[in-house]
Amino acid sequence: MALAGLCDRPVRWDVMAVGSRPLVPSRLAPGGVAHGGRRAATSTIGAYVALTKPRIIELLLITTVPTMVLAEGGWPSTWLVLLTLIGGTLAAGGANAVNMYVDRDIDRLMERTQNRPLVTGAIEPRNALVFAVVLEVAAFLVLWAGANLLAATLALAATAFYVGIYTLWLKRTSRQNIVIGGAAGAVPVLVGWAAVQNSLGWTPFVLFAAMFFWTPPHFWALAIKYADDYRAANVPMLPAVVPFEHAVRQMVGHTVAMVAATIVLIPVADLGLIYSVTAVALGAVFIGATIWLGRRPTASASMRVFGFSITYVTVLFGAMTLDVLL
Repeated sequence: MALAGLCDRPVRWDVMAVGSRPLVPSRLAPGGVAHGGRRAATSTIGAYVALTKPRIIELLLITTVPTMVLAEGGWPSTWLVLLTLIGGTLAAGGANAVNMYVDRDIDRLMERTQNRPLVTGAIEPRNALVFAVVLEVAAFLVLWAGANLLAATLALAATAFYVGIYTLWLKRTSRQNIVIGGAAGAVPVLVGWAAVQNSLGWTPFVLFAAMFFWTPPHFWALAIKYADDYRAANVPMLPAVVPFEHAVRQMVGHTVAMVAATIVLIPVADLGLIYSVTAVALGAVFIGATIWLGRRPTASASMRVFGFSITYVTVLFGAMTLDVLL
């Protein structure tokens, strides 16, 4: 991977207005004598990490391990879990990096994304694309060697769908972009199941459906706050192009479908009381939160729904894990 030159930064010189004292490199400037090179290298590494959108990866992995536990009917091989997580992290990171590469033009126009490394110039576009491809190849090899070919293929297919269908096509052309494109974010449950079973079945597909319906209300809650950003970038994200009430109605509809899928999972996966109570209680709160948002249409209220949607997934899949293990 061509990283040469990325750590080079022009030395800034501080003018010292003290008689004939010579100009000296600033210790605060990237490339300064004392620690500049090390800081520049650290900054570059941080930029590559940011390119993978690590917070999104965390959310995807939260669904992978509990699904593996469910597929095993107990705790699977720890080595298998680690390799699946590494492969999933690499695959998601590569997909996110390609997304940033493609979207670097509109990221410049949106306040929320103006500090991304391809906008600030911390990483050259060509290097970002090479980095993404390397991550995807590594992900496929890790999952194939550590789990099986089915898991590796599913992860690669998710990346292809996210990049080809969502990023390159739907994101800039359809108000239903995140509805269809969000399917890529539901694939980790299929990867987790396949890593253990080397096959698929009704249980992983019901989990896939739950995550598929979860994605729109999760993302639209964020998009409500940043609707002006999407308008500025001419991206037809639903809350930016339809009346607020219409967007909330669709959020409620998808949330109801999501809760229904989580309840269908109970008999399909033979889950017990811990998961059942948690799914019903959390689902009721989520539906209530989206309805309340329609009555209190503020940016702060939408961000509370967004925050709760993350808590929802974490607690729901945690309850599923406890139900299986206990």
